[in-house]
Amino acid sequence: MKIPTEVAKIMSKWGGHKVRLAAARGALPMSGPNLVTVLFIFYHGENEELKKEALNTFKTLPAQILLSALNNTDLHFSIIDLIVHVRYRDSVVMEAAMGHPSIGLRSLQFLAEKGSGDVLDILSHNDQLLLKVPALRTAIINNPKADKVMKLRLGWVEPAPEPEPAPEPEPAPENDETLDEESEDNELGEFDEEQEGLSKYQELQEMVVAEKIKMALTGDKEWRTLLIRESNKMVNTAVLKNPRITEGEVLGVAKNRSASDELIRIILLNREWVKNYDMKKALVVHPRTPLQKAMRFMTFLTEKDIKELAKSRNVSQAIVNNARRMMASKKR
Repeated sequence: MKIPTEVAKIMSKWGGHKVRLAAARGALPMSGPNLVTVLFIFYHGENEELKKEALNTFKTLPAQILLSALNNTDLHFSIIDLIVHVRYRDSVVMEAAMGHPSIGLRSLQFLAEKGSGDVLDILSHNDQLLLKVPALRTAIINNPKADKVMKLRLGWVEPAPEPEPAPEPEPAPENDETLDEESEDNELGEFDEEQEGLSKYQELQEMVVAEKIKMALTGDKEWRTLLIRESNKMVNTAVLKNPRITEGEVLGVAKNRSASDELIRIILLNREWVKNYDMKKALVVHPRTPLQKAMRFMTFLTEKDIKELAKSRNVSQAIVNNARRMMASKKR
């Protein structure tokens, strides 16, 4: 790994252990890319104290600093790999890491095996990457944190349940043909429901876009769950226009950090949805909510939630600063 000239100049000026220790703790003024490079060097150095401090700093660095580092296209893939292994639970940082042109297969494999929530969702929708590296698809399917819909989308086939022992036949009631017919209808109905649940995903694979849009507008909850994950905007936005969609489902979309700009825009336009407190809270922290809207919703949040935002590493610095200003104004 070639050390950038600026980092080499910085390190050459450090004379004693105390200065290096301060650098390992992130206490010296440096840009994001330079800081993570210095921490990486200390982490792989021979001094155990510096290594320990560098790792602790990596764990606690504000997301904004890591994002500024990941915004540098020249950042070495080994540094990205360390960020991934230390901060893989931070969906905001991981989204930036996965979008970096230098991210390595080792990092992606780690995220496929250990990731969860939005991280897995983003990775599982990168069809081009999954086609290029089939091992990632397998790793996501084997990840216990991957949900059933995600695994089905990636080609997983649900194993057939083991057949249960046949119950002993009960004696049929005498001269009661109607009861027999009703029992048979009930059994067939239950069987049809099971088959329907297993076949919807298979049906989806055969549908053209127009059919998907129609189903998104009229389908039941299971269809809506499948179609909201579609990459085609005409399909996933149609789900939000389904008259049967529940507020809980919409809240799930708002809480999904990988939800598109268009989905968030449609939610924001619906006054009934945004009356919900949890919806306002989810939209405040969503990266695709316009900043002006997010700040307006912050005025409705409780003091407890504002305190959490003031310390959060999963929102923009502008939201953090606004939360701190709100806290400061209440103390006056």
